[in-house]
Amino acid sequence: MDVEDAPVLFQTNWGGDEEEDDDDDGVTTATRQGVFSGEAGDFGLWGAVGWVYTQPWASGVVLGAVVSLPCALFAYMLLYCPPLDIDLSYSAFEVHSHFSAERFDALSIAVKSQLGSWDRRRRDLDDSESDALRELLLERLSRRGALNRTVHEAARSSAPPKEPLHSVDDWKRGTSESTDDGTERHRAAGEPQGSGDENRTIPLIRRPRLAPNYYLQSQALWRIELVFVAQGEGDRNIFTPERLQTIHHVEHLLMQHPQFHQFCWKPLEMLRDLPLGPSYCSPPSSLLSYLYPSERGGKIYYDGMGPDLADIQGSLSLAITHPQFYWYVDEGLSPEHLSSSLLRSEIHFGAPLPSYHSTQDRAHEQRSRFKNFVVQYADILAKQSTSQVKVLYGGTELFDDEVRHTFHNDMMLAVISGACITVLVCVLTSFSVFLTFFGLASIGLSCLMALFLYHVAFGVRYLGILNGVAAFVIIGIGVDDVFVFISTFRQASHLRQPQQRMIYTIKTAGRATFLTSFTTAAAYAANTFSQIPAVHDFGLFMALIVSCCWLWVSTLMPAALCIWTDCVEPQEHAWLNRWKLFSGPSVSHGPLSDEDDDVALLSVEMEPGSSDTEDDAAILSLSVETPHPPPGQEQVGVVSTNLRWALRHLVARPSVVRRKAVLGVFLLVLLLSAGFCCLMRPATHAPLLFRRDTNLQALLALRSNLSGQGISCPTCSGVFMEKPRPLYSRASSAAFKFYTHQHAESAATVPSSLTSVKPNSSADQPGALLTVFISKLDLGSSATLYRFSLNTSTPSPWTLCTTDHEQVSSFQAYNQPHGNYTTRMTVCVSHAYHPHPSWMITSTSCEQRHGWIPEFSFFIASSLQPHSRRLCFAQRRLRPHPSRVCVRPPGCGIGSGPDGPTQGTFYIPLPSDLSSAAKTKSSKTFGFNPCSGDACGHPAVRPLVDTGAMVFVVFGILGVNRTRNLENHVIGDMGSIILDPDFDIFQEMELLCKICKAISANTQLVKPGGAQCLPSGNKLSSVLPLLHPECHALPEPNLLPGQLSHGAVGMRGGKVRWLSMAFESTTYKGKSSFQTYSDFLLWENFIQEQLASLPRSSALKRGFQTCEHWKQIFMEIIGVESALWSLLLSLAICVAAVSVFTAHPLLLLPVLITILGVICVVVAVMYWLGWEMGAVEAISLSVLVGSSVDYCLHLVEGYLLAGEALSSTPGPNLEPGPERQRRTLEAVNHVGVAIVSSAITTVISTVPLFFCVIVPFAKFGQIVAINTTVSIFFTLTVTVAMLACTAPAGFSRPPSAVLRAGLAVAAAAAVGAALCWVGGQLGAFSWQPMGT
Repeated sequence: MDVEDAPVLFQTNWGGDEEEDDDDDGVTTATRQGVFSGEAGDFGLWGAVGWVYTQPWASGVVLGAVVSLPCALFAYMLLYCPPLDIDLSYSAFEVHSHFSAERFDALSIAVKSQLGSWDRRRRDLDDSESDALRELLLERLSRRGALNRTVHEAARSSAPPKEPLHSVDDWKRGTSESTDDGTERHRAAGEPQGSGDENRTIPLIRRPRLAPNYYLQSQALWRIELVFVAQGEGDRNIFTPERLQTIHHVEHLLMQHPQFHQFCWKPLEMLRDLPLGPSYCSPPSSLLSYLYPSERGGKIYYDGMGPDLADIQGSLSLAITHPQFYWYVDEGLSPEHLSSSLLRSEIHFGAPLPSYHSTQDRAHEQRSRFKNFVVQYADILAKQSTSQVKVLYGGTELFDDEVRHTFHNDMMLAVISGACITVLVCVLTSFSVFLTFFGLASIGLSCLMALFLYHVAFGVRYLGILNGVAAFVIIGIGVDDVFVFISTFRQASHLRQPQQRMIYTIKTAGRATFLTSFTTAAAYAANTFSQIPAVHDFGLFMALIVSCCWLWVSTLMPAALCIWTDCVEPQEHAWLNRWKLFSGPSVSHGPLSDEDDDVALLSVEMEPGSSDTEDDAAILSLSVETPHPPPGQEQVGVVSTNLRWALRHLVARPSVVRRKAVLGVFLLVLLLSAGFCCLMRPATHAPLLFRRDTNLQALLALRSNLSGQGISCPTCSGVFMEKPRPLYSRASSAAFKFYTHQHAESAATVPSSLTSVKPNSSADQPGALLTVFISKLDLGSSATLYRFSLNTSTPSPWTLCTTDHEQVSSFQAYNQPHGNYTTRMTVCVSHAYHPHPSWMITSTSCEQRHGWIPEFSFFIASSLQPHSRRLCFAQRRLRPHPSRVCVRPPGCGIGSGPDGPTQGTFYIPLPSDLSSAAKTKSSKTFGFNPCSGDACGHPAVRPLVDTGAMVFVVFGILGVNRTRNLENHVIGDMGSIILDPDFDIFQEMELLCKICKAISANTQLVKPGGAQCLPSGNKLSSVLPLLHPECHALPEPNLLPGQLSHGAVGMRGGKVRWLSMAFESTTYKGKSSFQTYSDFLLWENFIQEQLASLPRSSALKRGFQTCEHWKQIFMEIIGVESALWSLLLSLAICVAAVSVFTAHPLLLLPVLITILGVICVVVAVMYWLGWEMGAVEAISLSVLVGSSVDYCLHLVEGYLLAGEALSSTPGPNLEPGPERQRRTLEAVNHVGVAIVSSAITTVISTVPLFFCVIVPFAKFGQIVAINTTVSIFFTLTVTVAMLACTAPAGFSRPPSAVLRAGLAVAAAAAVGAALCWVGGQLGAFSWQPMGT
């Protein structure tokens, strides 16, 4: 049943009165011309605009002004405004206004004010904070008379020595940053942290001054972090000979850099290690210092510089006697099971550098020199991963440089996107280079103007990582506006007066693009209400850039069209005519010729017997009457014409005819999609910043399994832990001699069986040989796989090859060029074939695009050499393409054809020549077992190395004062702390000790030995029991030797002002934020229970618990929630805008249903792809409304324009049903080409985002592409069907309807704002954040 039209109060047209035209073109043309031209005799503002844009010289002036203004403002911003910082940090997403951030920031500010910097960087003061507190406690005890002189003196001398374990920045005391921190520490008490007389200087405590050390490179200032992860089939144990050989090779490779000795760390302890001379550079801090010891003068040096692998079990047994051993391995290793999935290593670099007097001497220049040096390792380390070991690398300078390099590479994809868009726009404008240039120039100029407004007008000083997406998205949005202007100008070709044609173009296209640009900008602007700084900045920037894009396109494109029509088009036609002379007779097409008319003249004829308006059969016979173009304008836009024909006949007409079926299928799809949306679950893992297979993301993922970044262990290796000892000690000499003798004898007397030769060889000695062992796996009739390995062990179900059937069980070759053995052969492995991998041998590089990964290489001779033997190799042509080595048969029985990289012969040295090589490559440390005869001690107890989230319980701090902080950004000023004036540590000592014991006893929350209630290990333990009996037997933390406690105190004016206890929790930092939230609730509820049990008068009741990890989990939770609220707000803004623009509820309905369907289908596709709802996905969804509304709103606008154009067309009075269908088809005819062209360009502009390494970029691009595809499909089917079914047939948008719609929207907005205000007042006291 047809829906009746809304009453129309004013029958006037939108553009004004019609003007009769007595031209010979006929009544139809005259009527259409009057409708489209608005007022033919336009005077006033529109007349002036039309005159400017029809005079080429005036249009040129407009072009010059429009181009010059953004360029001038942008230049002013660069020259005279503060630089625009680029914030690529993950902290840019932190919500500083949230209570979790306020709590942790308050503690961070307090620690930094008191001790110079947060976390381990504050350990430059050593134990000074505990010393000051101890002195204060002793003074209080002496006043109370509770301590006699003897006990007093004994307590003062109770400071057991500790072995120093340095922090990351302990070695940075000489840098300018340390100088600043030191200055801040000396005047910390004088900083305005509170009010009144609290800000007095603390009593001076004499501290030892550090004499400057002028020994070059003696202070470890920088480092490279290495993590070796076991991978491949079988046991994922890093302690295998093959994997350890790879690690040893990588560490040696880094030290062999030509400039390494200019930056290496040279501590004085290296002078006693003779094998390290003459450079005495510190070797890597690694467990390989035990596994590859060196020998000099009959002594063993545990420096990792030895050529051969010692006994693995014995070396690990010696290393595990030190607690520092556990810093290098994962949490799964135990003394009973010496197996780890990874191995850590650090290479430290020292300062001052040569030609510098100290670390303070031109510190920035030294850092710059080191950075230029260390970034050279990135390309080297990126190629070191094998099928058995994945090499991850980091360090402050190296990691940051890789992040910047990754961001730069991803941004370069925008150039590729721009090139593709340029070609596509040129094609869609029928190869008009002029229009393509100015269309894209208008988009680029709008970006410059948006940057100026963003930085100067709005005062935002930071450009976040999300803003990089704007470079891709704005291309699609801007091209949409450009196509609408070009298409509208083409449709107005029937208007013979240039001024009328231009006025019509500006009015029609400007209004249509304003509607879509406003809704898109409003949808992005909804993100400015987000609490997350990065999302807020992104929403503001995108709203500005979309608005500027509409303004610049609306201003620049009419001028460009004027100049093109009068000056450029004849030249293009002449060029096309000349081209026809060479290409033969064919129809060439101009981009904007008169025949390329999107609003074809219609002759409406009723089909006989079509009185039933609801019949799905063809109702209208639309015959297109195209007027003949004037001479010289015979070219037709072939691309637009063919696309328009396809849309009309293949899409629009079937959707109108079968509108009920289309709507039925859409309803079914909508219900199914809504069901899948309900199945979308929150993220179960931490958010990904980079692709999983990248070094950056793998290193970030392992951070949850490694110790905190603040802990560094430069002195934990065997160089510092073990003294040089005699090689043949009483405990190990007999076993070592027997093992060495047995190995040498087997190598010399049994040359035919090479299995006794050690599997690993030195890569440092020239001419060293390695042994390749070959095993096989018979798969029956399918194939036989051959495995090539440097390891003697053969994993099940593989079996070692025998000499039967011309097989080879093993052979030896050189590990580097030697003599005539200079041909490199590479063993590649592929895991693409299941269930077993496949190995191949090739004389070229491995084809990684086919899944082949290099495993190891060796060098052979390509021709016969003295004392050599020939072997054959070939690769099977069928899957899984294994290689085989044999003695005689051509092709080894599995290959055929001529020799090539994967098939042929090679020559290896004969076994008779191996005796001297064996003597060369074996060393005295080969197989050395330092723990034979139980010479090693017992394993050390595993210490805590910050693998769990560190939770702090803080007393004496009320909150943080951010009144001076005018912006909610991570790089801005963090503010100052507000201290509790009632906090007195002496009055609260009993309660503090009780709280410490209660929390440490909760094993559900705290790891055993994880309580760190005191500023340092045990200096205060002898004093606190004297203050109160409750302080006896306080829990002691199980830390690394020399590792200082995370607990801290703040002193000012000779009084303890605040105290923080630290507890290493059982919370695993690798879980998702939604899963970790339950841990936060357990901690919060438990602490609140403890504080509630305290007396009312106690100042401890105002204490709180905080953790840096809590900030991160709330960041993601708030990100998801705020993004979903932004989605709803965007939808509300869209409804309001479309309601006013359409001025009819039945025109609003198709738009809303289309948007709803697009959102549901996009979320369902995300579910089908296996995505989870995390912060990245939620933020991407928040912009869907603005992107979804464009196309359907353009179509509704085309429906209204079709009504205005056809309202006065003479013809039979049609029923509402046929009239709706006619207007719907005309709307598709009018805007179809423009919106489809825009959709294509948007999808192509986002395709390069798919290949971004930064995951938020990639996912955002995928979501936008999916959204655009679904949106254009639903617009051309569902919106078309709904317009043909329910749209008002005679509605032409009178001003009164627009006014009524505006008033209704304003009333609804007022009611909504009132409800939100009432709800906010009712819920204002539901949760009180930390006091301010």
